[in-house]
Amino acid sequence: MTARADPLRIALQVLLYVALYYLALLSMVTITQWLGLYLVGETASMLFAAVFANGISLRIHHGLRLWDVGLWWRRASAVNLAWGLAGGIVAACLVLVPPLLAGAARFERTPSEPGSWTSAVFLAIVLAMGATGEELFFRGYGFQVLVNAAGAFATILPVGVIFALLHGHNPHATWFAIANTAGFGILFGYAYWRSRDLWLPIGLHFGWNLTLPLFGVNLSGLTMNVTGYAMTWSAGKLWSGGDYGPEASVLTSAALVALCVYVWKAPLSRQVSPLVGPPAENEQCEPSPPLVS
Repeated sequence: MTARADPLRIALQVLLYVALYYLALLSMVTITQWLGLYLVGETASMLFAAVFANGISLRIHHGLRLWDVGLWWRRASAVNLAWGLAGGIVAACLVLVPPLLAGAARFERTPSEPGSWTSAVFLAIVLAMGATGEELFFRGYGFQVLVNAAGAFATILPVGVIFALLHGHNPHATWFAIANTAGFGILFGYAYWRSRDLWLPIGLHFGWNLTLPLFGVNLSGLTMNVTGYAMTWSAGKLWSGGDYGPEASVLTSAALVALCVYVWKAPLSRQVSPLVGPPAENEQCEPSPPLVS
């Protein structure tokens, strides 16, 4: 395990990490908006800023490289990514399929916005960049040095709350939506703690985010029509989440509990983290050989 630094040094490292992120983010957003690249530009800017902040912080403080934050690509990484994708997709389906079967929701065509395969592929790329950028920032360098210094419980909960509060500016956000988003933030933090890499939380995040628009519902208050169909509800906002989407519903709250159990029980491939160190449990971390290209 890496040596624990004093609290002041840890605080300065985390503050510098956050400052580097927002400096890069503001610079990139300014450029992409000038170029007229709004949704794509904002998402790409977040990913670039997260890569920049993690890469610089790892190099200057520890002499490590970007992938040492949990982005190694090994067989274990592929296993964890697959478990994450499966969990995120199935959880979203468990929220959306039962209301359709029960008649509490139905699909309606949106002729003014016909869907296409190119739109779906484009959306998948944008959402993959967004999920990777958010997980790299929120569960990256700053999160990991705090886990090493203060412990998992003292880090995962507050970072999860901050993750949720920063989503409070999304359209139609409610306190219930923010509470569920805090649940996702805590889940993703726990996913990192279980796997010691970023592939599991990235998979969970991306799998969930991709499935909602494919069903024609809002994602965190944003409408992304890619199929030519929208899912309309006859049930109340407690079940549908209203204009924010299912993430503001009680169904998502139940799905979050199920996802926590899933991450707890899934046969993950735990990896070695140079920032967090080996787990206290009896589970061994054995680096897997690289995938054959």
